[in-house]
Amino acid sequence: MVQLTWRNGLDGAETAEVMRLLSEAESADGVAPAGEHVILRLRAHRGVVEQIEPVQADVGGSEHFVVRDAEDELVGYAHLDTAGEPTGDPLVAELAVHPRHRGRGAGEKLVSALLERAEVPAEPGDADTGRLRIWSHGLHPAASRLAERFGFRRSRELWRMGRELDDTELGEAPLPEWVTIRAFRPGVDEAAVVRVNHRAFSWHPEQGGMDEAELRGKQREDWFDPAGFLLAVDSAGELLGFHWTKVHPDGTGEVYVIGVDPDTQGSGLGKSLTVAGMRHLRDVGCPRVMLYVEGDNAAAIGVYQRLEFRRWDIDVQFGR
Repeated sequence: MVQLTWRNGLDGAETAEVMRLLSEAESADGVAPAGEHVILRLRAHRGVVEQIEPVQADVGGSEHFVVRDAEDELVGYAHLDTAGEPTGDPLVAELAVHPRHRGRGAGEKLVSALLERAEVPAEPGDADTGRLRIWSHGLHPAASRLAERFGFRRSRELWRMGRELDDTELGEAPLPEWVTIRAFRPGVDEAAVVRVNHRAFSWHPEQGGMDEAELRGKQREDWFDPAGFLLAVDSAGELLGFHWTKVHPDGTGEVYVIGVDPDTQGSGLGKSLTVAGMRHLRDVGCPRVMLYVEGDNAAAIGVYQRLEFRRWDIDVQFGR
């Protein structure tokens, strides 16, 4: 028997339980069940005097669905991103069921609660309402079964691509003669990066909204290294593009974000920044590199394939 409750925030103890559940699901499945922004929101908190209740994850735009068994053990969790709700954007959910408790109805209970919260009819219709999206990272078979049972359709795919970083040639991608690359300067470059990021990703549902507060928050993460945040500037020092790299705990490097100002498109700067970042990751000892790319972005996929990236797996967003 399982019981589901809704939370607008989690206290410190329950947040720790959720983090353990997510970690154990990742160990069992080989892929994290929740994206980075969910983890950042779980870690975030406001001062007690600013809260209605002293809850650690009382963060705007987040709602939490918690499933416990008869012994009060946490068996399932769903994070619902409601940030886009005021403007009519879909609610976006990510969920996980503890590996020891799968096949007992926790997943179904979470999906049913999410549908109810999004005011989506329980019985699927012929058209996508555009109200709810649920991610399946790595396209877990259980997620596919739940999607079929509840009438969800694939609305978006995110490819994870990668390659080894050995002694093979990374390819030639010379910079335009009027461009140089330097490292990010904390406390100096935030505004310029946010400006270029917004122009480069105005179409992107997550990346395009990054502001200076979010950028500064990521600078406090253990993995942040300004030497791996490469900025391309012109002779006047104006920012044209950037390649933000990341190194994971297992040593895998990541092409975390590449942003190029639209005014420089066609100059080859994007490829130059990609190769420069890959060289940096190889130089700091990363044995392999990976990246995420939209599954329908044929142009970008083609560029990465020519750089010998191959698809490792996919994340799928299901919609109702």
